[in-house]
Amino acid sequence: MKRVFTTMMADQAGAFLGADRCISRLGLNITRVSYNKAVDAHLLFIEVEGDEARLDEAETALAELGYLPHSMTIGSVILLEFRLEDRPGTLYPVLELIRRYRFNISYISSQENGSGFQDFKMGLFVDNSRDISAFMREAAQLCPVRILDYDRSEKILDNTVFYLSFANEITEKMGLTAQEKSDLIVNSNLIMQMLDERNNPPYKTFDYIRQFADGVKAGTLRYEPRITRLQTAKGLPITLIEPPVGSNTCLLECDDVLLAVDSGFACCRDRLLDTLRGCFPDWDSRRKELLLTHADVDHVGCADLFDLVHLSQKCFDNFRLEREGLPGLREENSIHTPYVRISKLLTGYRPPQEAALRVLGGSSEPQTELLTRIGTLTVSPLTFEVYEGQGGHVRGECIFLEREHRIVFTGDIFVNIRGFLPAQARFNRLAPFLMTSVDVAPQLAKQERDAIFRLLDPGSWQIFGAHGGVYEISVPKQEESSC
Repeated sequence: MKRVFTTMMADQAGAFLGADRCISRLGLNITRVSYNKAVDAHLLFIEVEGDEARLDEAETALAELGYLPHSMTIGSVILLEFRLEDRPGTLYPVLELIRRYRFNISYISSQENGSGFQDFKMGLFVDNSRDISAFMREAAQLCPVRILDYDRSEKILDNTVFYLSFANEITEKMGLTAQEKSDLIVNSNLIMQMLDERNNPPYKTFDYIRQFADGVKAGTLRYEPRITRLQTAKGLPITLIEPPVGSNTCLLECDDVLLAVDSGFACCRDRLLDTLRGCFPDWDSRRKELLLTHADVDHVGCADLFDLVHLSQKCFDNFRLEREGLPGLREENSIHTPYVRISKLLTGYRPPQEAALRVLGGSSEPQTELLTRIGTLTVSPLTFEVYEGQGGHVRGECIFLEREHRIVFTGDIFVNIRGFLPAQARFNRLAPFLMTSVDVAPQLAKQERDAIFRLLDPGSWQIFGAHGGVYEISVPKQEESSC
C-alpha cells in the first residue's frame, strides 16, 4: 500500500536526507516526491510504498525526528500599504515596528513616482489577529497605513507556510475536519505537481481550487436555479432544474412516478429539496425514481432523495468500491484522482446505499463498441432505450433515449455549452483545467457524441445534457440513393 507523508522540513541543507535515511532503513520505497520552494519553503510531500506496519513505523520515526507537524494551525498573510515620504530613513521605523512584533515580511513592492511619497506594499505573515490590531494602531502613528485586498493568483505573498495558510482559509470557509484539511493539502499538491510539469503556473492551480471552493459555497448559499417547464412531443410535462453548480436535475411527470435524471452535488441537497417541493407540492407523498447517467460526484450527490435509482452495472460497481473505501471508476485515471477527492470532501459526498440501486444492464467488463444497448426501462408512459458508452467521459456512462416522446438524456457525453447560465459557465471552466480534461478519453468522447446523433430518427428531438439548457434539433430525412 501507499501513504503520503506531509513533512515539515527545515529550509537547510540535508533536511531531505534525514527523512530518506529514516524511510530507507525500514525497507520502504519512495514512489513520489514533491517540493517547490517557490510555493512553500518547508512542506515536502513524500509518497511511500510498503506494508502497513512498516508505514506506521515510518510515521512514528518521522514524527520523533520532527518532520511531521504536530499542529496544522497557522496564521495568514495580510497585504498592507504604508505611505511614506520619499526621503532617506522613513522606512526604518516601520521595519523596526515589524521586527518588534516578529512578523515575517513575505512580499514587498515600491517605486518612486515623483509625488514626494512612496507607497510601500508589504505582505506580513500574522498568526494572531490581536497582534495585527495593535500593530496597525502603532503603525498609524508613523505614517498612513491601510489593509489591501489582493489577487492571490497574481501576487505570491508568502511561501514559508503556503499550504497550511491556503488550506486553513478553505477549511474555515467550508467547515472541514482536521483530516479533511490534511487530505486537501495532499491532493492540492498532487494537482499542482501534475500541472507544473505541464508548464502551468503553480499559483493558478491553487487559485482555481480556491475558486472551486468559493463556487461550491456560493452555489449552496445562493441556490438560484433556472427552472424551465417543457413538454415532450406527446405532451408529457418536464421540469428542468439548472443549479449554478453541479449537474441539472430533470423531472418527468409519469403516470405513477416522478422520474428524475441526475441529482447534483450533495452540498445542494437541502436547497434542491426545497426547490422540488416548490415545483411539486405533493413531492413527499409521490413515488420518486432516478435515472443516473453516470457516477460522477456532481451527478449523484442527492440520490438519497429517491426511492429507486436506475444505473449501469459499472456505476453499481463504482459505489460498491467507494463504500469499501476504495477508489471509484473516475479515480482509475491518476490525473483525475486528486480533483475527484477534493470534490468529494468539499461537497460532503457519500456514495448511495445499495438497497436503493437497480441495475439496468451492462457488465463490469470494458465495452467494445462506442454505444452498446444494455437494456430497456419502462416507466409508463415512457419506454427508454438504454445505451452504455465505451467510457470516453467515464466508464459506466449511460444514454437514455425515448423515441415516441422524442427525448434523449446524454449525461456529460453531450452538454449544451451555449445554453450555460453565467454562473454555470464560470464554475464549469474549473474542472477542465484541474483535471486537464473532464473526459477520460477526449477523442473517444467525441466519437460517442457523434454516435448519439446517429441514433436519432428524422424529425424534431429534445436533447437534455447534464449541464446547460435543453438542445433542440431537427434531424433531416436521409435522401434515398439512386442507381
